Amino acid sequence: MKTRFFLRTFITASIILVFSLIGQKSYAQRPPGDFGFGLILGDPLGGTIKYWTSPTNALVADIGESYFGVPRIDVDYLWHFNSFNSRVVLLYGGIGGAVGFGYGDQYYGVFYSKDFKGHPFFYRAYYNSSVGIGVRAIFGLNIVPKRTPLEFFIEAGPLLGIVPAFGVGFDLALGVRFYP
Repeated sequence: MKTRFFLRTFITASIILVFSLIGQKSYAQRPPGDFGFGLILGDPLGGTIKYWTSPTNALVADIGESYFGVPRIDVDYLWHFNSFNSRVVLLYGGIGGAVGFGYGDQYYGVFYSKDFKGHPFFYRAYYNSSVGIGVRAIFGLNIVPKRTPLEFFIEAGPLLGIVPAFGVGFDLALGVRFYP
């Protein structure tokens, strides 16, 4: 029951986010190039690339180590908007997917269930040589210092695991990208 409620809430919030961000104008400074690469620390822990498709939209891909699988690959589509009317700071939101490839007894997350008496509890799930597939919503903050080829960011959001088992996780990361 709660899982269905969370799934409905997650999908509704993602749809509202997408439609509310479409058409937003951004006047903040963007990094000097369309393509940047760098490091991401948190979930996942590894490398990140970003390609700006327009002044307000971008594609981001991350690869690294995570609770969802090793290696884990994320791909997100982002909408940037200038909530602070700043030339340095942008907020962004987006949706995407994650694929984790496990090996051995790989830990994939914390899952919610009920015991035989109907009491809720959380448990950790381990899967042997599995692939994890999930959907995620991401919200973040970009900082692009003036006259530098760097972009600093912090982002967070829920990860809804679909395969090999249904579960919910939370991603939190910070990082830096360089634009040559």
